[in-house]
Amino acid sequence: VVAQGRNVSVNGAVVPEGQPYLHKGLGVTWPGDWVAVASSLGVRVAWDGHLAVTVTAEPELRGGTWGLCGTYTDDPADDFLRPDGDIAPFAAAFGNAWKV
Repeated sequence: VVAQGRNVSVNGAVVPEGQPYLHKGLGVTWPGDWVAVASSLGVRVAWDGHLAVTVTAEPELRGGTWGLCGTYTDDPADDFLRPDGDIAPFAAAFGNAWKV
């Protein structure tokens, strides 16, 4: 999924603004001024087309996530868990550890 402003495409195919899209477990909707992408994996990403992004994970994923969105354990002690399993001392070190 690529989103630039209100222009959204999935695998190169344009999704017309305001039109819902559902294909193979991936859905695109347009709640209000936002665009939202939800997957059958239980993760939803919403974007205002400018700066604000929200990521929501279903409760079934609790404790089963990692990466930039965290471990979903409600334990702040593991919020900056790096890919090597160590805890980063600050946010920039955490973000840099996940660069590819």
